[in-house]
Amino acid sequence: MTHTSRRTLLSALAASAAVPLSALATAPAARAAGDAVAAPLPVGLAGPPSCVTVAPLDASWFTQVTLTSPLTATVLPGTPARTEVTSGGRRVALLTHGARTVVVPGPRRTFAENKQPFAEDFDRTLPNPALNPATRPYWGNSPGGGTWETEGPVTGDFSVSPGRGLIALSTDGASRYATLKDDGITDVDVTAVAGFDKVPTGDACSYALLFGYASAENHLRARLSFLTTGAVELRVEKVTGGASAALGPVVTLATGVPAGTAWGIRVLREGSRIRARAWRASAGQPGTWHADVTDPGSPKGRIGLRALANQGCTSLPVTFSATAFEVADAAWATPPSVTHGDWVRVLPAPFDGTWTPALEQTVRAWTGSLAPDALAYAAMFLPGAPAVTSGAGAAAGRKVLGEAQYSPADAYGDRTVGADFHEFMGVDWTFPNGKVKTADPDFLGSLDCSGYTRMVYGYHMGVPVADMYDASPARLPRTSEQMADHATGVRLARTTGATPDVLALLQPGDLLFWDTDKDGEVDHVGIHLGTDASGKARFVSSRKTVNGPTMADVAGASLLDGGGTYDTTLHTVHRI
Repeated sequence: MTHTSRRTLLSALAASAAVPLSALATAPAARAAGDAVAAPLPVGLAGPPSCVTVAPLDASWFTQVTLTSPLTATVLPGTPARTEVTSGGRRVALLTHGARTVVVPGPRRTFAENKQPFAEDFDRTLPNPALNPATRPYWGNSPGGGTWETEGPVTGDFSVSPGRGLIALSTDGASRYATLKDDGITDVDVTAVAGFDKVPTGDACSYALLFGYASAENHLRARLSFLTTGAVELRVEKVTGGASAALGPVVTLATGVPAGTAWGIRVLREGSRIRARAWRASAGQPGTWHADVTDPGSPKGRIGLRALANQGCTSLPVTFSATAFEVADAAWATPPSVTHGDWVRVLPAPFDGTWTPALEQTVRAWTGSLAPDALAYAAMFLPGAPAVTSGAGAAAGRKVLGEAQYSPADAYGDRTVGADFHEFMGVDWTFPNGKVKTADPDFLGSLDCSGYTRMVYGYHMGVPVADMYDASPARLPRTSEQMADHATGVRLARTTGATPDVLALLQPGDLLFWDTDKDGEVDHVGIHLGTDASGKARFVSSRKTVNGPTMADVAGASLLDGGGTYDTTLHTVHRI
C-alpha cells in the first residue's frame, strides 16, 4: 500500500508523466511501427544532469494502441514460464509466472545521465590507518565526484586533514597529481582554491587545475607559478607526450605575494574554446577572463590538481594545500543513455499463470497509459530531478520524489548504510508485522541501495515492504542480502561460483544483486534499465561513491557486461 496521492503526483508531473525530470527535449515526432521516437538529448553544459525524453504524442500514436477483443494469451516455452498477451498479433504485455512486474509497450523513451555538479571541501580526516597503509597515497572519496587517484614519487606526500587536501613537496623536479577517476569529461566549469605555505627560494613552485587529463604526459592545465620574488603568473598549457606547449601568453597577476596566500583558478571549457581566470582568494573572483584560447584537438579526460616544486627549489619541504575543488557544470563526451519502448507495470499480486477477465481489464487499462511506471519512478531520484511533495497520506507535505543522496559522510568521508525509503521522506513507518521504524533525521533526503529499490517498488509501485526482521515471501525485505534470498517474485539466476550468464533472460525492471567485495555475501542491489547506446546492459542504483542514485559511470561503470566490477561480481538476478 502506498501513502501517496496518485492524483497529486500526476498533477505535479504536469502534462507528460512519462517525462519526470525537469529538462525536456522535444523534437518533431517520427514514428515507425506505431512507436514514438525519443527526442534528441540535450548535450554540453546547457544540458541537465539527467533527463528522460520522449517525442510529443498525438492522436496517431494512440490509434496504434487500440486493442482487439478478446486479447490472446499464450504461454511461451522456456524458463522462467511467461505468458505473452497479444492483440492482432502484436504483443501488448509479457507476464512472468510468479512475478508481479509486467512489461508492456509504450512510447519510446531515452533515459540519460550527465556529469553532476559537486563541491569538494575536504571535510574529512585522512589517512585512516585501517584503510590507508603508509605504502599508499590517499585523498579518499570526493562527494559526488568519485574517488581521488594520486600519483607521485613519495607515497606519504598525500594526506587530508579537515578542510584541506595536502601534498608535501618533499623533492624538487617531480610533479604530484591528484585526479578524480572519471575519464570521459569534455566541457567543464571547474574551480580550485589552493596555495603554498612558503614563498619558494632557488626556483618557483606551481599548482595547476587539470582538465582533459589522460595521463601525466597528456593533459590540459591552467597553471599558477609562484616565483621566488613573490610574483604569481598564469599559464594555459597543453601537454602532449610529456612536452608542454603554451596555448596563450603568460599573464602576471600580482607581485610580492606572501606565503600562505590562497589563490583560485577557474576554467570554463566549451568545445574547443578554453577560458581561464585566477585571483587572490581573499579578494573574490574577477568578472573577466585572463585567458581565452582555443584548442581544436581538446581531449576528453579527468579533472584534478597538480603541484610541483621546480628543479632547484631550495625551500623544501613545501606544503601545497587545497581548500576547495568545485564542478559547477560538466558534460561527458558520451553521456550514458538507454532507449526503448518497454514500460514496467506492477500487478496487485503475483501472476499465477491463469489468464482471467480481470487481468485482461488490467492490461487494457495499461495500454496507452502515460502514468509513471517503475522505470520512470527510478529516474525521478537521479541528479537534477525536481522535488515533488505528497498531498495526502502519511507523507503529506513531505518530499516523495527528487534528487537523492546516498547518506551523510562520516569523519573519514565514507558514507554509511542505512537510509530507507521512509527516511528519505522523514516519516516514521509502521510495517505489516506491526513494527514501527523511526526515521533518522540524518538520513532525510537519502536512500541507500535497498532503500532506493524499496522506494521505487514499495512506496511508489505498491509492493509490500518488510521490516528488517520480516522474511515474508510476499514482501520486499530491507537489505540487499535479504532481498536476494527472500524478495517476492521469481529468482532468475544465482552464482554457482561463476558469474551467472543472464543477459538473454533480463527484462527492464529486474533486480540485480552483487557481491562487490567477493566475500560470498550480497552487498548491493540495482534495477536493470535496459541496453545502452553502445549495446551494453545498464542498470540504475544508489551508490556510495557517487553519493546517490545513478545510471552512470562515476567510480565504476553501471554495466553488466564489459568486464567491470558489476559484471564480474554479479550474484543474483530476481524479478519482482
